[in-house]
Amino acid sequence: MRLFVALYGVISYLLFFAVFVYFIGFVGEFYVPKTLSSGEAPGVGFALTVNIGLMLLWGVQHSLMAREGFKIAIEKWVPHHIERSTYVLVSTIAMALMMYFWQPIEGIIWNVESAAYQMIIGTFFALAWIICFAATFLTDHFDLFGLRQTWLHFVKKSYTDVTFTESLFYRSIRHPMMLGLLMAFWAVPTMTVGHLLFSVGMSIYTMIGMHFEERAMIKTLGKPYELYCKRTKKIIPKIY
Repeated sequence: MRLFVALYGVISYLLFFAVFVYFIGFVGEFYVPKTLSSGEAPGVGFALTVNIGLMLLWGVQHSLMAREGFKIAIEKWVPHHIERSTYVLVSTIAMALMMYFWQPIEGIIWNVESAAYQMIIGTFFALAWIICFAATFLTDHFDLFGLRQTWLHFVKKSYTDVTFTESLFYRSIRHPMMLGLLMAFWAVPTMTVGHLLFSVGMSIYTMIGMHFEERAMIKTLGKPYELYCKRTKKIIPKIY
């Protein structure tokens, strides 16, 4: 049973990693067959309904499963050592569904034709994902994606909470992962109406998510995190 738990954690992580790499191409609109703007555009009303529904599905799943009350409610069927891996797996499925069923919407908001500016935007896009990925290791990458929990169960060790440290990005901003995502959502040379809908919707969710994440962190860490919030900004050093 312990081996099964360990394999479950690894499989959930590998599936997430594969889908997330595809997601980068999906958002950046390169190297993958299905992107935000690819395919034949249906009617605007249909596309809006489907796309907003997909983002709501992803957002509700992402937020609901992260709530402490939900974790307690499912603890009988999903014990702590596989809870995070299960969250990662279900989130991965939700992300894959959003990409698969996403409907393109015609119309160009902006189109950068200059090769030099395209390179600048591409560099900004790459930097966004580097920040996002690096930030996961500044906390605990393997705990965040459930591998640490399943490994500790496998080797019969008790789980201990990850200690929060103010390292690198976290010295000046509280949400470097979210910053990376927000940068990536908007750093595209060609912004279609469909891509704009995605960028706006996901940006709104990201901003809301930061609020609830901070509430949870204050509840968990108490006064030290409150003081940390007072001396740092959310996503832009010294500004916001």
